[in-house]
Amino acid sequence: MNSTAAKAAIAEAIDQNWDAELRFLQELIRQPSVRGATNEAQDLIGEQLRAMGMSVEEVYIDETRLSTLPGYSPVDWPYAGLKNLVGRLRARDSGGKSLILNGHIDVVSPEPVDSWQCDPWGGEIVNSRLLGRGAADMKSGVAAMIYSLVALQHSGIPLRGDVLVQSVIDEECSGNGTLACLAKGLIADAAVIPEPFGGAIVSASPGVLWCRIRVRGFGAHASVAGDAVNAAEKAFVVIAALRQLEAEWNRPERRHPAFKDTEHPLNFNIGTFHAGDWPSTVPELCTLEVRLSCFPGEDLAIVQRLVSDRLQAAAAADSWLSKNPPEVRFIGFRAEGAIYDTGGELGTILAANHAHVTGGPPAVRPTTGTIDNRFFQLYYGIPTICYGPQGGQLHAPNEWVDLESIRTCTKVLAGVLVDWCGIA
Repeated sequence: MNSTAAKAAIAEAIDQNWDAELRFLQELIRQPSVRGATNEAQDLIGEQLRAMGMSVEEVYIDETRLSTLPGYSPVDWPYAGLKNLVGRLRARDSGGKSLILNGHIDVVSPEPVDSWQCDPWGGEIVNSRLLGRGAADMKSGVAAMIYSLVALQHSGIPLRGDVLVQSVIDEECSGNGTLACLAKGLIADAAVIPEPFGGAIVSASPGVLWCRIRVRGFGAHASVAGDAVNAAEKAFVVIAALRQLEAEWNRPERRHPAFKDTEHPLNFNIGTFHAGDWPSTVPELCTLEVRLSCFPGEDLAIVQRLVSDRLQAAAAADSWLSKNPPEVRFIGFRAEGAIYDTGGELGTILAANHAHVTGGPPAVRPTTGTIDNRFFQLYYGIPTICYGPQGGQLHAPNEWVDLESIRTCTKVLAGVLVDWCGIA
């Protein structure tokens, strides 16, 4: 059977298995796989992979080992007992190339739940969209990569290269799950990650850092607030300094060429803000957690120093903070930016399969968020592409994914498997 006939048979199998794929995705969404609670979702995936005859390996995160490797992000949350899964579908014949299909199973919190128009863990379908936390980011991509293989098996199409399915954790806060899999030697000739970029191929991603900033005040009873120093109010000195630095780094003349057409490529986000525990008490301490970003090629150690220096300079100009400077600690994401070879063999194959399924070429553009592709590209020299379904409201209430875009993604991934791995 030639590749054209094989793809036609596989596409038909995807259509026949469509209801099963949707049910699987809905069941995944009904697993509230926030950080630290991912094992039940992994068990569901492991059951599916084993039912397909794949060997499945559980990979745990050894922080001591990973901390010596490039790409590791320092964390202060536990990994004990939490697993990544890697399934392997062995080639039926030799002479082909191997491929990794990688996706993360962890999701962010759905709070505030009362802003949702549906149950965030319900997996409801409304007007050709599937709703729920993780529907787009990125359980739909995980379902697509698994069911592309289901379709190959149902069509009786044997591959000439191994396929590894990596279901990883901690992508939303470090990427240490993918790093753990690669560090264990679970590698291949190329990797595709179906993140929800609406059928576009990602050309570049920025570096991302998280930092925790503690601002101290001088607490008191609210009745004598004039004699106190409110830590929450002093935190706005820090926020103003961050906003000024963000504006400077986003100036057009400073932009990396890969982001020249992106209006605001670097985003500093005040993600959490905690101060005080009583309305009639002037808060002594305010803690902010901030997401920062930088361009590919920038040294993260230098970026950290520039941010710290800017905050200390702002503190030096304040009568209270000059004597009580904020404490800055970098924890979580320490992700370098990357440029991806979208015009290489893997990118060309994926673009051709997108055109075959949709009738037109895919868009190629950078993302302003970090993706796990960076590990394959920067540290293991593995060609990698990020391409996935169409969704919206990521990390926000009422997250959704377009159903037909999942079907399209599944067919495109199946075509990539045929062309990259080869058929026996």
